[in-house]
Amino acid sequence: MNIPVTVYSEMTPNPSTMKFVANKHLMGTGDSVEFNSLEEAKGYSPLAEELFRLPFVNGVFIASNFVTITKTDNLSWDFITMELREFVKNWIAEGKDILIQMPTKKAAPSSEEAAPKKEYAPSEYDQAIRDLLDEYVAPAVANDGGAIEFRGYEDGVVTVLMQGSCAGCPSSTATLKGGIENLLKQYLPEVKSVIAENE
Repeated sequence: MNIPVTVYSEMTPNPSTMKFVANKHLMGTGDSVEFNSLEEAKGYSPLAEELFRLPFVNGVFIASNFVTITKTDNLSWDFITMELREFVKNWIAEGKDILIQMPTKKAAPSSEEAAPKKEYAPSEYDQAIRDLLDEYVAPAVANDGGAIEFRGYEDGVVTVLMQGSCAGCPSSTATLKGGIENLLKQYLPEVKSVIAENE
């Protein structure tokens, strides 16, 4: 029996993003992918490609059962929410591809080993930090239409990557400093601060 696809929209703390939640899984649990342009989406996500063809779509973030869409500033959500909701719903209902393949992490011109991204030496706290983030932070961040990825720990500083509606959201810095930093400090006195790699 085919369960009809339903999609509902939900505001996020970031005024320029809206979360569209489906009653079906779009990706594996814990997986997420973010595109900031049509070029980035090409060859990876037909859904994101089509969304970028709409003149008011600025970013697409896809996770387990939702798509977070970032809009351009010249249009109010009132005018486009219904259209986007229908679009996402029909796309899923028709069984079209959401993602053909996962993009490799930020295709920098150079290969992984020479990537300018800071490499972190594994530390004895990595697993504990990951566990805390997975248990307490990830579900809340997903509720807001985003994702968080642990990047590394060095000299008391935890670096994370904020994605989806959390990237560039006015309240993500507060979440980062207030929520995540306090949580980690509470369990791991060694942690002095938490920073976002993409801020």
